[in-house]
Amino acid sequence: MFDAKDRAAILVEALPYIKEFYGKTIVIKYGGNAMVSEDLKHDVMEDITLMKYVGICPVIIHGGGPDITGFLKKVGKESEFVNGLRVTDEETVEIAEMVLDGKVNSEIVNLLNRSGVKAVGLSGKDAGLIHARKKLATVYEGSSKEKVDIGYVGEVDHIDISILRDLIHDGYVPVIAPIGVGEDGESYNINADYVAAEIAGALNAEKLLLLTDVEGVYKDFNDKTTFIDTLTADKARNYIKDGTIAGGMIPKIEACLRAIGAGTHKAHIIDGRLEHSIILELFTSSGIGTQVIQ
Repeated sequence: MFDAKDRAAILVEALPYIKEFYGKTIVIKYGGNAMVSEDLKHDVMEDITLMKYVGICPVIIHGGGPDITGFLKKVGKESEFVNGLRVTDEETVEIAEMVLDGKVNSEIVNLLNRSGVKAVGLSGKDAGLIHARKKLATVYEGSSKEKVDIGYVGEVDHIDISILRDLIHDGYVPVIAPIGVGEDGESYNINADYVAAEIAGALNAEKLLLLTDVEGVYKDFNDKTTFIDTLTADKARNYIKDGTIAGGMIPKIEACLRAIGAGTHKAHIIDGRLEHSIILELFTSSGIGTQVIQ
């Protein structure tokens, strides 16, 4: 049980980090179990509220894959994936946009507003924020590979952050759904990690925080003593090449590399399953997760 002295020590430990990050932009990719568990959802909203009240400028990019899958099932449509990318026909992208914008985004905005934070929900289509192009899936067959068209799955072509700068300047927290607009006005569903990375880079954010369902990066995931708390960009690229980093961790690391390559100071992969994971990373000397630096 904490006594008054313990509580004071915790606040004193946080003070230099509050001073360091005051007025800085921190981009958070919100996803994984932290979006599913009601308790963790509450913790994340409290963390973002605290960030805002100590003078930090949070920007939220969210996923919503499980919600999209659930809604597709309700309308009798099975989800099909190619190398982790959802096959997205015209009906599916309409449903994805409806779920991400109308359900997930509005829920996050409502929770933040109820916490006393002025939050504004955005689609990447709003004010031309996210310009997208079609992303082809890579399919491997033996030693050969080919590119496959899987529909309205996109990648970021370029970002126009003018609306974000205006909102941040006016004290709002932007909450962004990862839907981009193509050159012909079509909608594209985009991996939220990559969207967060591009926005963090464009904003020259102090940090990018990716909330995941793992502790961070391991040299050997089955050996918990091989945890890596800091990765340089060169080391991260080498680990991808030699297979140390594989599977679902690759897009996370690639997102971190994109962000720091574009001007973000540090990128962090943190375990969103932990209570108040954002606060633990930002305001404690030990931090959590794996940080990727230049």
